Amino acid sequence: MKASQLKQTLGAAERTCRDSGVRLTEKRKHILTILLRSKTPLSAYEIADQYSRVHEESIPAMSVYRMLDFLVEENLAHKLNSENKYLACGHIACDHSHQTPQFLICSRCHKVREIGIKPEVIAALRDTVEGAGYYLQTSQLELDCLCDDCGRSAA
Repeated sequence: MKASQLKQTLGAAERTCRDSGVRLTEKRKHILTILLRSKTPLSAYEIADQYSRVHEESIPAMSVYRMLDFLVEENLAHKLNSENKYLACGHIACDHSHQTPQFLICSRCHKVREIGIKPEVIAALRDTVEGAGYYLQTSQLELDCLCDDCGRSAA
């Protein structure tokens, strides 16, 4: 991510937090910056390692988890449950309404693309789940895929 784009995204994140009545502290901002710069999702331990290298100060993984929980709660980051890793939301600086996130995860290079799910798809999923006697707790989908680059090299 270019420096100007990073600055714009962090500014939007700060506005989002301010509008919610919470603060994007310096450490939270550093964690979000690590996620924004990463090309693949990261575990809390990977984030702690990068934080220590960049800021020359160690940070406990439990603190990273608390900051990640905050970022997820504020819709600035997402947790990939299938991998127990985190990535920055791809829509922090957008000014349009967002659909339910769906994550396309490349099983080779681990690159992730966030796309939106149409409301009617979520409604159909909810109806199917409820028809089976269950209740949908989250509509986030994580699909195991091959990205274009890895798909071409596999052919």
